Amino acid sequence: MLRIVELIGRAVIRFSEELGRVLILLFLALKQLFRLPFEVRNTFKQMLEIGVRSLPVVLITAIFTGMVFALQTFTGFKRFGAEALVGTVVALSMTRELGPVLTGLIVAGRAGAAMAAELGTMRVTEQIDALDTLATNPIKYLVVPRFVAGIVMLPALAAVADLTGILGGYFVTVGLFETSSIAYWKRTWDYLEVSDILNGLIKAGFFGASISLISCYKGFYTRGGAEGVGKATTGAVVLSSMTILISDYFLSSWLFK
Repeated sequence: MLRIVELIGRAVIRFSEELGRVLILLFLALKQLFRLPFEVRNTFKQMLEIGVRSLPVVLITAIFTGMVFALQTFTGFKRFGAEALVGTVVALSMTRELGPVLTGLIVAGRAGAAMAAELGTMRVTEQIDALDTLATNPIKYLVVPRFVAGIVMLPALAAVADLTGILGGYFVTVGLFETSSIAYWKRTWDYLEVSDILNGLIKAGFFGASISLISCYKGFYTRGGAEGVGKATTGAVVLSSMTILISDYFLSSWLFK
């Protein structure tokens, strides 16, 4: 019994320490965010890495998600004579949930892992220590551009995923099942509200901040050489993905009351 209590206590302490370090890193990043000079070039470089280079994967995932969702929805709705509502369901699902969440998971697996590996390698090879020696704040130079790029690019990617998923649903509903194109778009715009789109983009911005912060944290505090870099990369992807899925529920319950 005491052994179980000890294990639980150690897990709680470890979690508290990790959370404390993440919050401290967040505070330091926000503190450096508004201090001159701004790292504009590094920020655009990270926007290219996180956003533009993730776009092909996001497009492929979104279009096939919209297609398979329309396929399954049409099959179910056909039993009740509600085929005309397929476009509405696809649009609401993509804008509210699937677009932001899938985009976040893709970016966490691709760009998040890259951020953790890059910063982890810089840590174990003492490049971050060298920045301190050169009077360059490593958080401002390394963390802040990635943090800003994540917040900006995730909503942009999610918006593209929303539109692509809706088009994928259109191809299946109209092209495969030969339903009315006018009915598909009319039902979509009749029931889709601006708040559905905006709240989904807010969620995507939060996911982008979470991915960047967690990935930078894992890389920034890497220990143990090459093995440590591998563990940091894996930990960044796993923790970012869990954060997205868990926070999605609370954000949905708050934004879509």
